[in-house]
Amino acid sequence: MAAAAVVEGVRHRTVEANGVRLHVAEAGPEGGAAVLLLHGFPDLWYGWRHQMAALAARGYRAVAPDLRGYGDTSGAPPDAPAYTTFHVVGDLVALIADLAQPQVFVVGHDWGAMVAWQMCLLRPDLVRALVNLSVAYQPRGPERSPLQSIRAACGDDHYMCRFQRPGEAEAEFTRYDMKYLFKKTFGMRKPAPIILPKDKSFLDSLDSDGTCPAWLSEEDISYYAEKFTKTGFTGGLNYYRCLDLNWELSAPWTGAPVKVPTKFIVGDLDLTYNTPGVKDYIHKGGFKAMVPNLEDVVVMEGVGHFINQEKPNEISDHIVEFFSKF
Repeated sequence: MAAAAVVEGVRHRTVEANGVRLHVAEAGPEGGAAVLLLHGFPDLWYGWRHQMAALAARGYRAVAPDLRGYGDTSGAPPDAPAYTTFHVVGDLVALIADLAQPQVFVVGHDWGAMVAWQMCLLRPDLVRALVNLSVAYQPRGPERSPLQSIRAACGDDHYMCRFQRPGEAEAEFTRYDMKYLFKKTFGMRKPAPIILPKDKSFLDSLDSDGTCPAWLSEEDISYYAEKFTKTGFTGGLNYYRCLDLNWELSAPWTGAPVKVPTKFIVGDLDLTYNTPGVKDYIHKGGFKAMVPNLEDVVVMEGVGHFINQEKPNEISDHIVEFFSKF
């Protein structure tokens, strides 16, 4: 039996949205205030299963799509330029319209957090409040593109730079047993950016040993392996391949703040938190200046990148506590 079928209380449907067929997992009463849960890479709606149960138990309508290019969502073109944040936010605007609620709460992690920031920038009228995990908002700067900035801070071997060539990362990932790949990826805990020397593969550059993290089950790993075996990784990798295209298209929003009420949570072992300059930006006023309604920053000790799965109860409590104010 597929793992999706045994997540108690979760129902599944397909929504026609902006030219794609979004697979949407939901839990909780349809009349409850909607909470849109946005996953990152390499993840799926399934990464929010714990938060969905917690939100549903408190009367919220938890809504977790497989984003464009992932899982059981279908219909997106294969080419990278179809995966800009504008496309993905467009998908979500259509999903919100389908929910028939004037506003939603939003929670994002990793790439889902980046999409959530852009959604709050482009359509703040649709968002009541935001909880973002792992990735802080960085406004568009006019001087250099994201990849230029990454190369300046971390060099050409940063994983986001290495993901740029179509087909290269995909070919590498398919050489591995898929279950081993996900155990290795979810198990990474080194508090530093992922650097991929030319003589090393992505997995060889991770610090984990390939055993299943204690906070995941073999069934969880099997679900990810099953879905990514079916879809491959190109959809998710295309988000990275649009980094500079997003920058080009977003010139009108140069230096623009995000004004939605926000709570931000990150693990102190997260690679994003340990990227050069990020801690100073978060804690010394830069972040608050660009997100003026940032109400709280939580740094969880001893926690890695996949924070919503590693610390599910704590993250669920943070989400509910914050959203209960609105």
